[in-house]
Amino acid sequence: MLFRALRPLVSGLSLAVLSSLTQASPHWAYQGHHGAAHWAELDPAYEQCGMGQQQSPVNIDHTTLADLPALNFHYGTVVPTIWNNGHTVQVNVPAGQTLEVGGQTYELLQFHFHLPSEEAVHGHRYPMVAHLVHKNAAGQLGVVAVLIEPGSANAALAPVFAHLPRAGEHITVDELTLDLGALLPKTLGYYSLAGSLTTPPCSEGVNWMVLKQPMQLPAAQVAAFRRLIGTNARPLQALNGRTVTESR
Repeated sequence: MLFRALRPLVSGLSLAVLSSLTQASPHWAYQGHHGAAHWAELDPAYEQCGMGQQQSPVNIDHTTLADLPALNFHYGTVVPTIWNNGHTVQVNVPAGQTLEVGGQTYELLQFHFHLPSEEAVHGHRYPMVAHLVHKNAAGQLGVVAVLIEPGSANAALAPVFAHLPRAGEHITVDELTLDLGALLPKTLGYYSLAGSLTTPPCSEGVNWMVLKQPMQLPAAQVAAFRRLIGTNARPLQALNGRTVTESR
């Protein structure tokens, strides 16, 4: 990414775009010979996709109730850049939007979408999910997943779906503003687990927070994303002994 100096480069270090930072990165896809079943074969740097023991996404089924720390979002109104990187529609945001949880402060870098939801809850995958990608001062990623179900109009996301870019295209409109706080559901109970990037190189050490309450999006906008991007969800991965913790 070339927009606004260093910020896009930092935003690129995220779930949906790590493999596209350099032209030397091998092509990957969700289906076919370069699909998810073959990611580990495409490049030695992608070996975690096949060998990792804490891979994402997973089916959230059996959970352990706990007094998880509250998610304190400090989001405002921003002018974003919307990017179609060929794998998803990614919304890059300027600095200053943060999440505080468990004594850690994470800065929001970007959010993007998957269809259907990559996470499953009791075996059910929602029509879509938004992944809000944050990073703390130590460089650790914290990703908040907001599940999406068909329903009423979503004022917070309407500007994004009104400016869906073509593959490879970046769109910045000075008059286009997003109220990031309105992206979140009213209740912020969540599931927590250790996981990974859901795209190559599938790096582990990602702190996942999956909100229990979904948000709604008109069915027409879900369909518009499907026409533009298609299916872009990685298959479910084994828990391998991990515990999924659920807030009370």
